[in-house]
Amino acid sequence: MKNVAVIGAGTMGNGIAHVFAQFGYKVNLIDVSQVALDKAIGTIGKNLDRQVAKEAITEDEKNLTLANISTHTSLTSGVVGVDLVVEAATENIDLKLKIFAELDLICAPEVILASNTSSISITKIASVTQRPDKVIGMHFMNPVPVMKLVEIIRGYSTSDEVTQTIMDTSKKLNKVPVEVNDYPGFVANRILMPMINEAIYTLYEGVAGVEEIDTVMKLGMAHPMGPLQLADFIGLDVCLAILHVLYDGFGNQKYAPCPLLVNMVTAGKKGVKTGEGFYSWGHGTKELIVAPNFIK
Repeated sequence: MKNVAVIGAGTMGNGIAHVFAQFGYKVNLIDVSQVALDKAIGTIGKNLDRQVAKEAITEDEKNLTLANISTHTSLTSGVVGVDLVVEAATENIDLKLKIFAELDLICAPEVILASNTSSISITKIASVTQRPDKVIGMHFMNPVPVMKLVEIIRGYSTSDEVTQTIMDTSKKLNKVPVEVNDYPGFVANRILMPMINEAIYTLYEGVAGVEEIDTVMKLGMAHPMGPLQLADFIGLDVCLAILHVLYDGFGNQKYAPCPLLVNMVTAGKKGVKTGEGFYSWGHGTKELIVAPNFIK
């Protein structure tokens, strides 16, 4: 496996492209927007510069990584000659089903189709293809160049051979793959999102303020950041979408999103990406300014 296509030039897509390219794969980064692609290459360049500054890689390795990435606005041209496609589009089931149905038509029969989805059923995604044995989940963690974990999600029909190939590929990226089965939220988000939702309920019910809740979890449970700050980094809209997947998938009231989360997303307060969520963030940066006063 030498050639990879990555669909989506956002935060996850450019991170996935960065890692594959850094470890010698030829990467076709695909997005409908040339502006998004140009921004992604700029982001990858800046992240590589940080690695050079930390002496994690050399300047030559940085240049080789960038040279391994080509950009495409056409899905058809972007998947020519690839061995693996990793979809990292928006966490929207209708969009993912559309992409996979099209990929199945235009990709060679032996190509493995992977999704970076954090919660959507791999079995459901595979159902729109004629190669369900070659459809698998490859859920990277953000930021991709830094985080070691990759959740490898087996759909109902994913073959042992494909699973082993993707496990081995992940190890070649210096990642730690963990094989899990295809149930709503998999492992990471099935555990994480109810915790975040409960933290939001704790705020909503006036038990404590934003910083107090996060301080308890950081100092009391040794979390590197509190659940509300983490939600801002993930994106409150993404948290809400995942909770909907869990609630719909299990039919259990414990996964029902907190009304405060619903209202914040409706109001456009989605966290770092919009400059305000549970915290206010410096414009264009990830620097925490001050927590809004939720407790009156």
